[in-house]
Amino acid sequence: MGDFLASVYLWTKSLHVISIIAWMAGIFYLPRLYVRHTESVEQGTETDLLFQDMEMKLLKLIMNPAMISSWFFGLCLVMTPGIIVWSDGWPWVKAACVLAMTWFHMWLAVRRKDFVAGTNTRSGRHYRMMNEFPTLLMIFIVIMIIVKPF
Repeated sequence: MGDFLASVYLWTKSLHVISIIAWMAGIFYLPRLYVRHTESVEQGTETDLLFQDMEMKLLKLIMNPAMISSWFFGLCLVMTPGIIVWSDGWPWVKAACVLAMTWFHMWLAVRRKDFVAGTNTRSGRHYRMMNEFPTLLMIFIVIMIIVKPF
């Protein structure tokens, strides 16, 4: 298995980066939709249903497949011989950040259900503030991958 993964390393890395770009695009956009949905849309209107449809399609058709493929190709990279030195600290920090990003993705999915049920109690300001969380995680992840500070 290790020989195969080593032979397709650049393809795996490329597909991982493509998956991450798609996932992050959704991670950044969905909270912005929630801000607009919260601040500009009256519950039960046609516009409310339109927002719910856009949010559902973004989550289920783009973000979920992108997250799954990010995890798949990321785990393939982790299993490729010679790529990760687990005695270093950076892989552990990156892994913790990826888990936190996955939690955020799931949190967004639960918030979407709040809009569908008409039970959203969070403000646009709350969604704006939460939108900073993946930015911080992305910064840590990129630094861990490129700089490998420890």
